[in-house]
Amino acid sequence: MNNADTAVEELKRQSEITSQLQDILYLRAGNKQPKAFVHTYGCQQNVADSEKIKGMLEKAGCAFTEVKEEADIIIFNTCAVREHAEDRVFGNVGALKALKKKKPSLLIALCGCMMEQEHIAEKIYKSFPYVGLVFGTHVIHKFPELLYNAVTGGKRLVERGYDDGKIYEGMPLRRDGSFKGWLSIMYGCDNFCTYCIVPHVRGRERSRRPEVVLSEARNMVRAGFKDITLLGQNVNSYGKWIDEKTDFASLLADVADIDGDFWVRFMTSHPKDASRRLIDTMASNPKICNHLHLPFQSGSDRVLNKMNRRYTREKYLEIANYAKSRIPDLSLTSDVIVGFPGETYEEFCETLDLIREVRFTSLFTFIYSPRVGTPAAKFDDPVPHEEKAKWMGELLRVQEEIAAQRCAGMVGKKYRVLVEEQARDGVLNSRTQNNIVVEIQAPSELIGTFQDVEITEARNWILRGKLTEK
Repeated sequence: MNNADTAVEELKRQSEITSQLQDILYLRAGNKQPKAFVHTYGCQQNVADSEKIKGMLEKAGCAFTEVKEEADIIIFNTCAVREHAEDRVFGNVGALKALKKKKPSLLIALCGCMMEQEHIAEKIYKSFPYVGLVFGTHVIHKFPELLYNAVTGGKRLVERGYDDGKIYEGMPLRRDGSFKGWLSIMYGCDNFCTYCIVPHVRGRERSRRPEVVLSEARNMVRAGFKDITLLGQNVNSYGKWIDEKTDFASLLADVADIDGDFWVRFMTSHPKDASRRLIDTMASNPKICNHLHLPFQSGSDRVLNKMNRRYTREKYLEIANYAKSRIPDLSLTSDVIVGFPGETYEEFCETLDLIREVRFTSLFTFIYSPRVGTPAAKFDDPVPHEEKAKWMGELLRVQEEIAAQRCAGMVGKKYRVLVEEQARDGVLNSRTQNNIVVEIQAPSELIGTFQDVEITEARNWILRGKLTEK
């Protein structure tokens, strides 16, 4: 029996356990429909994982609540990328102690990337005895069985640390949105940047078969999704270990060729694998958003080498400049780490120079946060946090000025936007193809639709506009 067959058999077994869970959870909730509270920390991949967890809970008969006090099951899906995210989890889990005491039948479960770190799992087990279930990223497909054992076994349960390398297709899914959605095309990461914990908690790269991705994309379009984001830790390496020759540019083109009125985005794109063919594919299809998130992390070649990023400043600028030349009105966004261990102020200034040269639409900026188990956590780090914070302030001032100038240049121009949500009374948030928020005065009935707007006012990262005639 091959991996695909064993995965199918395993999901069949989990489905049978789910059927048994329905009556158990109903009785446990006091002879009423059980309610689940699911909170997600971190990246879009975590959001996609939580949608699977919610799908399995729904199959087990659960309804959902945004009020923890109403819940019979509370699940935190955690992020391990930065220390701040971990601290938030610990604080929020600590706040559940009184709730568990008041409601002994409450099941508190923690899952996700944090739980794949042994020292974190041990801390949870020792410091939070009221947490009944802990499981990692590699066993989400076994969630029905884990939940069953947690509520019937009378013991705390920890399941983590095992990656079988399989892809489990066909898991139940309860999407959070109705017109914006996430579509995972691959899992794991093979890059091993020295600062990053992701390969250690997400496992090795494995790509979903293109026909499976395309089938899911078609279903999303048929269901009315207008904005689909293809997800992977490094989408540019999509296709590894698939028998037939395929790559991300081909998959992106095939998704964009699906009949229907929708946009397709993707993230994240690693510069070392970003090709001109990918850029040409983006330029050739109007459904592919003119937004490229291309993390550069540092403008210094020495620091990039210490990070094990496997590209140079010159290589990054080459692909960024080619993208800007091929895609009109391209929005380039990026990630930056400030204060990597051993980074000097002069090297930080190289990052500032790169920002000024590329002129990013926006940046996701972070002061370096050591992650246990990564090589960089052991590097000498002589620069104090206070000094790094000053560097961060300097970077933000540079980027704010660039963003303000870019947004001011959009005033008077017309764009197609997707109306996303209510911002305040009478004002809706919409988003351009290049991922910039535009506030418009419009009725809430327009949420989930494409509209044409003219930009009337600019602020640093948010624009204001008015609806125009189509």
